[in-house]
Amino acid sequence: MSAEFDQLVAEFERFQSSIRNVDDRFAGVGAMRQELTELRASASSPDGGVTVVTGPGGAVLDVEFTDAALAKGPKALSAALLTTLREAVGEAARRQAVLVEEHLGDHLGLVEQVLETQAVVFGTTVDEMRSKLAEGTPEPPAPAEDFSEERVLRQADAPPPPHAPPASGGSAGDSFLRNLFDEED
Repeated sequence: MSAEFDQLVAEFERFQSSIRNVDDRFAGVGAMRQELTELRASASSPDGGVTVVTGPGGAVLDVEFTDAALAKGPKALSAALLTTLREAVGEAARRQAVLVEEHLGDHLGLVEQVLETQAVVFGTTVDEMRSKLAEGTPEPPAPAEDFSEERVLRQADAPPPPHAPPASGGSAGDSFLRNLFDEED
């Protein structure tokens, strides 16, 4: 009976150890959540003309252009913006994976999965993506002001643009599309 009792005690101790392990993991979830909400990643175009700052989930928090970038024309600016945006979103995903792995352990191989996926998406190697992870660019400071209520295309107090002259003929759909952006929100 003593052997059975010792076996039960050993099983109970393993069970308690497992519970403590789970408790320790969940204790860090709050801290992980806070770190994730504060996460910032940034990328700049090779010429420094475009900078993109992203947050959790790759949310775009800020985009900055230099005058030189704006002077290159719409196609060049668009290409630089898209490339820089992809880099910033990729950096945010890598940082998120590292944070999750730091708090929950690496038993899922989350960072490796992200690196492998990004290598395919970016057309590069896992080692190249791992080097970007190792670089660990410093996080940019959070924006000092909240611009969420500002208008992007036109200032709120600016007069509306003049209406385009009526086009001859055309369908109701053509008229709708011409006037789509002329109306105030």
